Amino acid sequence: MEILLMTKISILILILAGITIYASGCVESGPSNKETDHSNNNLDSIPKNTFSNPLLPNGADPWAIFHQGNYYYIRSNARAITLMKTADITDLENAESKMIWQAPAEGDHSKNIWAPEIHNLNSNWYVYVAADDGDNRNHRMFVLENKAPDPFVGEFEIKAKIKTDSADNWAIDGSVFKHRESLYFIWSGWEIPKKEIETQNIYIARMSNPWTISSDRILLSTPEFEWERKWQYPGVWNPDAPVYVNEGPQALHHGNKLHIIYSASGCWTPYYSLGILTMDAAGDPMVKSSWTKTKKPIFTQSDENKVYGPGHNSFFKSPDNTEDWILYHANDHPTDGCANKRSPRAQKIDWTDDDFPNLGIPLSTSTRLKKPSGMRK
Repeated sequence: MEILLMTKISILILILAGITIYASGCVESGPSNKETDHSNNNLDSIPKNTFSNPLLPNGADPWAIFHQGNYYYIRSNARAITLMKTADITDLENAESKMIWQAPAEGDHSKNIWAPEIHNLNSNWYVYVAADDGDNRNHRMFVLENKAPDPFVGEFEIKAKIKTDSADNWAIDGSVFKHRESLYFIWSGWEIPKKEIETQNIYIARMSNPWTISSDRILLSTPEFEWERKWQYPGVWNPDAPVYVNEGPQALHHGNKLHIIYSASGCWTPYYSLGILTMDAAGDPMVKSSWTKTKKPIFTQSDENKVYGPGHNSFFKSPDNTEDWILYHANDHPTDGCANKRSPRAQKIDWTDDDFPNLGIPLSTSTRLKKPSGMRK
């Protein structure tokens, strides 16, 4: 009996030990499960139909157009152009993507493919892009053409080199816009070939078709204010001689006003900012006195939001055509420079009663923004 009793006690002890070990295992796994649940709760707590910047990890000179239910976002690397297609501009990471043009191995448009824009004109697709032969002094504007209704179909081929003036001076950042049934070309260019100091100006000219300039160029803006002439900053690459910059012009119509927003100061500095030229819509864009230039930037760095060098922008409409948005690149740190750390960002803009754009300040990457109105869900 004594042996039997001791055996039963031993069995009971083993059973209790097993229960204790099992319970201990359950307690240890508890925090892990709670952490997972907490993470899911965080995801669930993100407001639906919102996004945060940047739209992509990197990408300079962002440009997009909304056409027949889709956004077309275009970007370049050193020697190629890629087109992205999406119904949701805030979801570029999942957009359909296609390399639409590869630069030739050599020649005047074989290297340094900069700032492409895509436009739909006369039912054809045109890409305006700056390129050179490997020497920046030879940068000029070129236009590609694709006659297919869908830019993802057919081929983009070089249509023409755009000669911006009789001397065929340096030109980059070309863009087109229509105003009162006429087509205009705006760009950043040199007045004469660079000697020591480089000055980039904003010019305008009329076009007879999407690939031909048909008038003399008119100077609209030159870097004259201190905020437009920043070309040095510690801790980043700096040129050997002064470079004063007005570049990246973009036309923006609203109400009774026509605006040209442009970028100023060196993109390698955190001072890179946006300025604006404004004229009455009834005026003549080819008359310099039609335009008024603001003395201060309208969009500049924000130390508070940790956004630096915001610029080289474009504008796009919401899918329901009720909102205007700015698309721009910026850096997260003041010493990120003018390279692959720049990333594309978007935010809605407002308008004053006299049709002047209010761009606000560049918003932080932690800010949740409501998606453009009319976005498909």
